[in-house]
Amino acid sequence: FDLPDMRRKGDSEGEDNVEKFNYYWLIEDMYTFENVSVTKTVDDIKYLACADCEIGPIGYMDLVTKKCYVALPRVNYKDKS
Repeated sequence: FDLPDMRRKGDSEGEDNVEKFNYYWLIEDMYTFENVSVTKTVDDIKYLACADCEIGPIGYMDLVTKKCYVALPRVNYKDKS
């Protein structure tokens, strides 16, 4: 899937470049997230962003299925152990 370049909420609007992602996590239930915000609908898409720093998008929500897709290169995973 394609996502716009990463930016922080409130950053000046610039050129909207997109990046294509082939690897992602599929999250069946948006309430699984901790510290992820969902944007208002933009062109029939809801994007996901970090709720703490408001940088994003890190993924998007499918409005039909309500499933979320998180681009692996845009997040860091750390096991709790």
